[in-house]
Amino acid sequence: MATGERNESQAGPEPRRADAPTNEAGAQYHLHLSAGQMPATVLMPGDPDRVLRMAATWEESEELAFHRGYRSARGTYKGVPIGAISSGIGAPSLEIATQEFATIGGETIIRVGTCGALRADIAPGDLIVPVAAVRRDGTSERYVPLDHPAFADPEVYMALVEACERLGYRYHTGIACSVGSFYMGQERPVKSGFWQSSADGLIDDLARAGVVCLEMECSALFVLARLFGMRSGAVLGAVANRVTNAFGDNGAESRAINAANEAVAILADWRQLKAAAGKSIFFPSLVADR
Repeated sequence: MATGERNESQAGPEPRRADAPTNEAGAQYHLHLSAGQMPATVLMPGDPDRVLRMAATWEESEELAFHRGYRSARGTYKGVPIGAISSGIGAPSLEIATQEFATIGGETIIRVGTCGALRADIAPGDLIVPVAAVRRDGTSERYVPLDHPAFADPEVYMALVEACERLGYRYHTGIACSVGSFYMGQERPVKSGFWQSSADGLIDDLARAGVVCLEMECSALFVLARLFGMRSGAVLGAVANRVTNAFGDNGAESRAINAANEAVAILADWRQLKAAAGKSIFFPSLVADR
């Protein structure tokens, strides 16, 4: 046997690789999760503490891992398997969570986050279900050029709208703008009075174009999930209004969690309807005669 050749009868675990990193146990390097551990559909908040708040709303739950800010849990909601994985703040850390979830068999991601509204009629506490996002996230352009669209999966988007309707929540739809900066990139003042003219009028320009909110992850999620063979959507709790300068949670986080949970149950119901009808795509007449 040549030097360096592996004898299969004596082979141990495959050597770890820098281009596809895993931890010592062979799980995903950052998430510390392996295939079969998570349900196919997960909620993805930025804040790891929000994973615990999500799990507390399920019938049963267990925390799986917490490593480098990536916390995960799984359980059931209305009898449907559901999971949650925190993504951290911004698109670069969300890329990691999205890629590693896809690698272990993920199918659907629902971002559950917060945002700053760009319309005066959207109050802190309202929900926003974005249909698409302006791509200023700084990460997705490493994959595809900026003229490639970032849009929510239509079925996930419809399920989130249906969830808000069933729960009686005040919600809005439209286009989000995902920015790779919380301060300058969202026209907020920074230390020592530093400023760039490129930030002038950002909020007014976006509002005139019909953009309803600023946040930091949706465009990357919408692009990457589709490229990785998954579907995605988002429900955002408005905690700020950049037109009126109002600020506060006002129950936005809890409503967003509840709406996302309900959407997972709705998607499971629609999956059964599609299977019974022999269809691969949901459309409204599937439920017309129920």
